[in-house]
Amino acid sequence: MGVHVIKMPDIGEGIAEVELGAWHVEVGQIVKEDGPLADVMTDKAAVEIPSPVAGKVISLGGKVGEVLAVGSELIRLEVEGEGNLKPGAAAQGAQGAKGTNGANGAHGASGSNGAHGANVTHGTQAAAAANVAAAVHGHEANALSASSAAGTAATASASAIHAASTPAAGAASSRPHDSSTASASTSLATSSASRALAATQPAPIRQPDERPLASPAVRQRAWDMGIELRFVHGTGEAGRILHSDLDAYAQTRGTVPSPLQARSGYAERLDETPVPVIGMRRAIARKMQEAKRRIPHFSYVEEIDVTELEDLRAQLNKRWGETRGRLTMLPLLIRAMVVALRDFPQINARFDDEAGVVTRYGAVHIGVATQTDAGLTVPVLRHAEARDVWSMAAEIVRLAEAVRSGKATRDELSGSTITVSSLGALGGIVSTPVINHPEVGIVGVNRMVERPMIRNGAVVARKMMNLSSSFDHRVVDGMDAAEFIQSVRALLEQPALLFVE
Repeated sequence: MGVHVIKMPDIGEGIAEVELGAWHVEVGQIVKEDGPLADVMTDKAAVEIPSPVAGKVISLGGKVGEVLAVGSELIRLEVEGEGNLKPGAAAQGAQGAKGTNGANGAHGASGSNGAHGANVTHGTQAAAAANVAAAVHGHEANALSASSAAGTAATASASAIHAASTPAAGAASSRPHDSSTASASTSLATSSASRALAATQPAPIRQPDERPLASPAVRQRAWDMGIELRFVHGTGEAGRILHSDLDAYAQTRGTVPSPLQARSGYAERLDETPVPVIGMRRAIARKMQEAKRRIPHFSYVEEIDVTELEDLRAQLNKRWGETRGRLTMLPLLIRAMVVALRDFPQINARFDDEAGVVTRYGAVHIGVATQTDAGLTVPVLRHAEARDVWSMAAEIVRLAEAVRSGKATRDELSGSTITVSSLGALGGIVSTPVINHPEVGIVGVNRMVERPMIRNGAVVARKMMNLSSSFDHRVVDGMDAAEFIQSVRALLEQPALLFVE
């Protein structure tokens, strides 16, 4: 048997490191040839790494969320035959591990010989733990014997310390304040037991007119502390509430709600859930931060009457929906952008601000912002200028399915020249979309609503929709952006112009 080391492959030009998105295997698992090993992330593209050989997983090269360099070790497999790991390298690694273990062992032995105080402290902590355990189970009377047993067990862990601690134990037993020390230990154990019981047992359910058992002093103190005794668990005889029960309730009532609070739905919550920003979410965060940091955005919002456009869309779907596919608003909007960009090439561009060069493109590659379970992804509708509206509609559906299933390729997720973002019915009235760096413009589609409008002196119902767009003010002037959106508006309000060449 040999060891086969699989290194992180080069998955794209210019990529020096990738983020480990998910493991498909674990240590001890048998892997088939060409079977999936892991998913890695780069530039919003998820790439599946297959296994070139069959074998058994020995070790994994990193945890999910870690960034690995191209060429670094990804995984080790035990395979039949020699493998690709040289025996000398494996022996050297084993020798290094052995040396490390030996050094740790020698350090531990040396520390044990000179750390008498540390071990005594350890024994004391073990004794205190035994006291609390005994008290929780209701055996306060046996707490000291449990303490002695725990101390003996801790002392027996090292023979040298055992010999030194025996006279010290005898001297301690002859001290006059030994009985007071034992009494304090018992009191501490009882108080700890009360807190433990209060934390583990639910608050008692008493009726509002039921009078709990408690002394006048306890009742007065509960009044001063603002505590209702009917919610306090009593650990005294016959359920009597003690001062220690008040202390325990005061410490735990913030995290253990009463049944009344739990039923009311207005109980305070103090829970916190840390969520690591890894994988797709980390890529999105990095992309958005870079866009807002580097691009001076300015937004332009315009209202558009899409009544005629919706009528046209309904007629097209009625006539050709079964054979060519049904149309949504999005391919018609993209068609309007394609036609308008002929007169505004400075908006169909990418700006390399480090080189100081704006590249204008004849091809219109539309990025279509798509929401997935993993986050926002922007697949690219390539060469929209060469497609009719049905071809664009079919490609948009295909790209959406690819990104939502995690099967989109790197080429399908890069190279856009301008982006369109639409949330459909959730689009709201106005939005301020973030430019997809290094592009210089993005068009956002807001919700379509029917509103009363004045046309030819009469109030009529019209279908209205806003376009909220953002532009890079370094290379796009406000007038150019406004004229571009007005051109898109004219095409959408007179949809016959979309098909005139």
